[in-house]
Amino acid sequence: MAKKREALDPKYQWDLSSLYPSDEAWEKDFEKLSKTLPEFESFKGHVLDDVKTLKTVIEKISDGSRTMSSLMTYAKMKSDENTKNTHYQSFTARVESLIGQYREATSFLVPELIQGDEKKIQEFMKDDSLSMYQQHIDNILRARPHTLSQEAENLLAQASEMMSTPSNAFGMLSGADLKFPSVKKGDEEIDLSHGSFVPLLMEKDRDLREETYHKYYGVYEDHKNVFASLLASEVKKNIFNAKARKHPSARASALFENNIPESVYDNLINAVHANLDALHEYISLRKEMLGVDVLKPFDLYVPLIDDVDMTFEYEKAKETVLTSLSVLGDDYTSVVEKSFTDGWIDVYENEGKRSGAYSWGTYDSKPYIMLNYHDKLSDMFTLTHEMGHSMHSYYTRKNQPFVYGHYSIFVAEVASTTNEALLNKYLLDKVTDKKEKLYLLNNYLENFRGTVFRQTMFAEFEREIHSMVESGKALTSESLSDIYRALNEKYYGKDLQVDDQLSLEWARIPHFYYNFYVFQYATGFSSAEALANKIVEEGKPAIEAYFDFLGAGCSDYPIEVLKKAGVDMTTPEPVDQALATFRNLVKEMKSLLAE
Repeated sequence: MAKKREALDPKYQWDLSSLYPSDEAWEKDFEKLSKTLPEFESFKGHVLDDVKTLKTVIEKISDGSRTMSSLMTYAKMKSDENTKNTHYQSFTARVESLIGQYREATSFLVPELIQGDEKKIQEFMKDDSLSMYQQHIDNILRARPHTLSQEAENLLAQASEMMSTPSNAFGMLSGADLKFPSVKKGDEEIDLSHGSFVPLLMEKDRDLREETYHKYYGVYEDHKNVFASLLASEVKKNIFNAKARKHPSARASALFENNIPESVYDNLINAVHANLDALHEYISLRKEMLGVDVLKPFDLYVPLIDDVDMTFEYEKAKETVLTSLSVLGDDYTSVVEKSFTDGWIDVYENEGKRSGAYSWGTYDSKPYIMLNYHDKLSDMFTLTHEMGHSMHSYYTRKNQPFVYGHYSIFVAEVASTTNEALLNKYLLDKVTDKKEKLYLLNNYLENFRGTVFRQTMFAEFEREIHSMVESGKALTSESLSDIYRALNEKYYGKDLQVDDQLSLEWARIPHFYYNFYVFQYATGFSSAEALANKIVEEGKPAIEAYFDFLGAGCSDYPIEVLKKAGVDMTTPEPVDQALATFRNLVKEMKSLLAE
């Protein structure tokens, strides 16, 4: 049973005083920001009167956003310490309301810039006082060709709630209304759910795995036409919005926000296709190691190496993570060491604490980390993963002004996964026990399979179903299952028996309602592997380039930021390099097994 928070050693708890030293300080900032809202009224219609006014508006809105970020982060993080604490739930609700008011009060800036005289704006930008905002303004003006009249924009805004219906309905149906049967594990009846599904597929008992698999997908079979209708509606919504904003396709519209060329998406898929034989080899090895005549979908999650007890108490994990990151140099590791002693990290579970893990903070605070540490190998990887996020935030805020003091979602997982890659390389290099090494190899290979191959397959599925609708074809449960089945057969090869139930997996994946989001998991993982390899193999030049990446924030578009670090995602090379590592890991695992 989890302890009460006050019973835990304070040295394992974060110190939120860099956000606010007290609730009273929070209240003062809340009141101060609330009182600034009427001040923005006088700027409406006057943003482009002169250089001084434009600068004043940008700075006042930035200052307010900075305060609002601190208010929300403090409220949410205090609430996460104990989700039963209604005091901080009320803080969160109050900030959410204030955010809505603030956005409404400041919503005039972007439309006035987009509808303004571009030559006049660029002339303004030549003034030294505005030069630092050039990238910020350019990024706003990119949307000019895709911005509608005020009347049309208002109409789309009014329709946005209705357009969220497919996603909301999917969430309610999948998360609340589906009723799953129980399965029998020995003498124990276990309720089947989304949370228990994959853990049950990791059980040694194959009969249990099979029962779990068939019963779980049997429920989706009963509702497949409803799920097909929801997904088809989501796709049509994406296409409608793209057409309304004059984008050539739904995918082009989705990638526009981060200025990602569509070729990046296609290069990812093509590069993975070119390396599918490596995945086929791994699937063949899985079949051989499990000793089954036919590998079935419910055999994909069970660990290949069992009875390995790799535990890492937190103090040992800190030491191991720090050593694995030493390749990045003293400047990096000294900050990591500071994080362990300076109240960055909330380590252990306590009664009422939010589950999971994250890295969060503001431009003005420490880059905090929340964990629920339980001494497992996976917990150590979570520590280094979240540390990667926090170090990315630390160097971004150290090197960029507030307006660029965050990073694009396209690169958000790169630093965290680079840390994981460096930890994997360190552990594989140091471990001497054969079984432990096989366990680590299997873990690493499964990360590749789940993040690069599987997410790329999802990305290809999204591309195909949007193309179908854009060409006038209908999406039905049958057509969706046919596409999904063909992709699974292509990706996993002849050694996996793809059945009618795996063909229905599309119905349970929430990411298909995220509008071309999932490809970034695969590009981020590939970028991280490429960077980790460069850091280990090339040393100082690669490390310096990596530090430039960590400190770039949004001062340039994410593709360009990665290019400067030596990773060009407009080519297949980073994905090819990452999958070369995958090939070598499969080869190493086979060699160890042959000894």
